[in-house]
Amino acid sequence: MSFLSQIFGAGPERETMLPLYNAVVALGRDPAWYVEGQVPDTLDGRFDMIASILALVLLRLEGEDSARAESVLLSELFIDDMDGNVRQIGIGDLVVGKHVGRMVSALGGRLGAFRTALAGDGGLREPVGRNIFHDAPPSEAAVAFVVGRLAALAQRLRETPVGPLLAGELPAP
Repeated sequence: MSFLSQIFGAGPERETMLPLYNAVVALGRDPAWYVEGQVPDTLDGRFDMIASILALVLLRLEGEDSARAESVLLSELFIDDMDGNVRQIGIGDLVVGKHVGRMVSALGGRLGAFRTALAGDGGLREPVGRNIFHDAPPSEAAVAFVVGRLAALAQRLRETPVGPLLAGELPAP
């Protein structure tokens, strides 16, 4: 939790989004991404997967007028979590904001790239290659696995009613 949240409190409404955020993190930690998908099992690799899954969830919520406030709360949980993680690994107070800012920017980049990819015919291959494998995929099979699994998740998210989703019922990819 960020310093300001500790002082002023995160608010009970943000806590309602914890089940969904925890489901996003749990899916991002699924070993299949790191074994079959060959995503690097590092802090950066885990961030890439959590941010990518969160971006797909936020894109799903973006289409629901009734879920805009929850989308903001979910983003705030991400920021708080990243702030806490950066501090936990020993980044000093003076540069925490810069690191978290880069992470939020990376999430924003994924939102834009995935939004464009899912709206067009190009699919997720290019944004996955750039945002998860950083243009150096370990194998074609790894890229195909991650692209296929994220595309399946995006499709299942579109099919999931917003109520259960907001309650933390994240569909399996």
